Amino acid sequence: MAEFHYIARELSGQQVEGTVAAASEREALGSLAAKNLFPVSIKMAESAKAHQANKRRRVPARILAVFYTQLADLLRAGVPLLRALDLLVRQTRQMTLKLVVQEVRDQVADGTRLAEALRQHPTVFNELTVSMVRAGEEGSFLEESLQRIADFTEHQEDLKGRVVGAMAYPAFLVVVGSMVVVGMLVFFVPKFEPLFNTMRKEGTLPWATTSLLAVSGFLQSYGWVLLIAAGGGVFFGRNYFANEAGRRRFDEMRLKIVGVGQVVRSLAVARFCRVLGTLLHNGVPILSSLHIAKDATGNRVISDAIAQAADHVSSGRSLAQPLAQCGQFPADVLEMIAVGEEANNLEQVLVGIADKMERQTNRQLDLVVRLLEPLMLVIMAGIILFLLIALMLPIFNSSSMTAVGRLFTSGSC
Repeated sequence: MAEFHYIARELSGQQVEGTVAAASEREALGSLAAKNLFPVSIKMAESAKAHQANKRRRVPARILAVFYTQLADLLRAGVPLLRALDLLVRQTRQMTLKLVVQEVRDQVADGTRLAEALRQHPTVFNELTVSMVRAGEEGSFLEESLQRIADFTEHQEDLKGRVVGAMAYPAFLVVVGSMVVVGMLVFFVPKFEPLFNTMRKEGTLPWATTSLLAVSGFLQSYGWVLLIAAGGGVFFGRNYFANEAGRRRFDEMRLKIVGVGQVVRSLAVARFCRVLGTLLHNGVPILSSLHIAKDATGNRVISDAIAQAADHVSSGRSLAQPLAQCGQFPADVLEMIAVGEEANNLEQVLVGIADKMERQTNRQLDLVVRLLEPLMLVIMAGIILFLLIALMLPIFNSSSMTAVGRLFTSGSC
């Protein structure tokens, strides 16, 4: 509930002002009408605005993992859900999470299921968390589901930290190298242009120097246009990829990038197998498990393919056959799933697949990062070498022509 500050008139015409608690502005207007007040102006109170803005912030994943673990421990110890949420509200120091948990606690006290209460805060609790909590409530293993969510969140953060840490040095090379090259083109190269005017008029200026001067002149004249275009591209891209169609298109593009697509697909399949194996191990029916686990992939293309496979499974077919038809799963993974179904230990096989694919993906990432660093160095060195050659080649040519002219002059004498 938020607080709205209003200025209104009574039936007598007297102007009054105050605050009213409501879930939305429309509900606030309804409350005023019920009191026979005619609103002149109504706006959200500043404290409520700050509260709403604070709720829209994201909570760090590691803090969420601690919250899930603490809630699971309290429930495992026999503490009722409402009392556990009260305790976590008092203990939480992260303000955004504190406000969100307080609202979740109030909704649960009003009779709302925990999963539905979490669903009301999509910026904090993702779809996978909501789905696994719902499965835990339905299967009476909520504390184990929360612990699994905590483990999964920590695992994802560890993987993300490794990738970000590995990409830090190549990204630094790209940024610093680009700044050096642009600075040379804008401020350093133009100082050589008067020296090359004579050779340009005579048509003896090397093509490398001509190209370099053209790029330098373009950046000096239209560099601001490039900056505006880049900013507009970022703004347009953020808006486009914020909607469902844009996010799906982005997921399709990631899968098609050479080298990157294989890593993205492997991580998505590994997450799906781990969550599906965990749910099956806890006794969740396979159809419910498939619909929950598909949200763990982090890729809408693969998630939609799994949803189609789940429809075929519901008609009595095995899991491996529909997954093979979607074209998103490697052949060896499909073979192991088929063997797991035949041996009636599919949940163990799925967890083993996840471990195997994550190890394999980590090795691929390490290899890519090791190759990326020298590749960035070679590219930066090549660009700097081209700049130096383009600037020095006319000087060498001019010196050679002068030396030849002197030789012919001395010979004629």
